[in-house]
Amino acid sequence: MATVALDNRNFEEIVTSNEVVLVDFWASWCGPCRMFGPVFELASETHGDVVFAKVDTEAEQELAARFGIMSIPTLMAFRESVLLYSQPGALPPAALEDLIEQVKVLDMDDVRRRVAEHEGAVS
Repeated sequence: MATVALDNRNFEEIVTSNEVVLVDFWASWCGPCRMFGPVFELASETHGDVVFAKVDTEAEQELAARFGIMSIPTLMAFRESVLLYSQPGALPPAALEDLIEQVKVLDMDDVRRRVAEHEGAVS
């Protein structure tokens, strides 16, 4: 499956209408981004049940700012619209595969319970 280009217009729709979404924040001038790109693309071909999306931080500066992107590449993982992972740095293939599997097997009821508990404690 090819990657999807995200922008301010389609970001919410893609994240909320798909169970698992991985987002790569990148730029064409970024060496580590260019190295990670093929790893991300290959994973997209082997995980048809996951949406692989890319945000060009040069073209989508407002979206990058919204998520506080300070370093690229930054990879985010969403499941059922919940942000589960957000880290800068290019992952090697095995680490990306491990992340994808971890996201897929998470007990989302437990995740939501923990988020609710944390939000209650913060309020």
